[in-house]
Amino acid sequence: MTEQLGVRTRVTVPLRFPDGYATTAEVFTFTGLSDGLEHLALGLGDFADATTPLVRAHSECMTGDVFGSERCDCGPQLREAVQRITERGGYLLYLRQEGRGIGLYAKLDAYALQDSGLDTYAANRALGFGDDERDYTAAAQMLAALGVPSIDLLTNNPDKPSQLRDHGVEVAHVVPTAVHAKPDNLRYLRAKVTHTGHTLALPIAA
Repeated sequence: MTEQLGVRTRVTVPLRFPDGYATTAEVFTFTGLSDGLEHLALGLGDFADATTPLVRAHSECMTGDVFGSERCDCGPQLREAVQRITERGGYLLYLRQEGRGIGLYAKLDAYALQDSGLDTYAANRALGFGDDERDYTAAAQMLAALGVPSIDLLTNNPDKPSQLRDHGVEVAHVVPTAVHAKPDNLRYLRAKVTHTGHTLALPIAA
């Protein structure tokens, strides 16, 4: 029997990041999501009264979010998003889509291929995956369960607003994130610009 879409649990969680930034989140869990995964929504700032809340759909990245890997920009983007959403009022959707949807082990397999010269997308294809396996159906369902029909979306990825709009979410504005370029992730970021049209102003290649 299919569960009805809805909010399952709401709990207050204090957050503190390694640089000392602290805030409080209302963490929501859900029933009835299409993919059956344990996605979370973090209500930040004055989210309940925000007319058009600021929202980031952030895909889980254990290596970047937890361990501080500098091969990607995920950890700094998460930290940035939490503060910006807290200041504005809105939601961080934390989506269990490791490695652009291919999973943690496969992502690390892709890292090994990147070390041999492939870029992040070519590595995915060499493993039999698409460039980006993520589906934002559940993200749209989470917003529906929260009663949020219209958002400003914090992203540099053109696929996110496109998919959310296809699922009935009104994306009023797309708000770019900062560019978190470092020597160890610059090749990765340039591949995102070249392959999938991410709106990132990167340093000129030497």
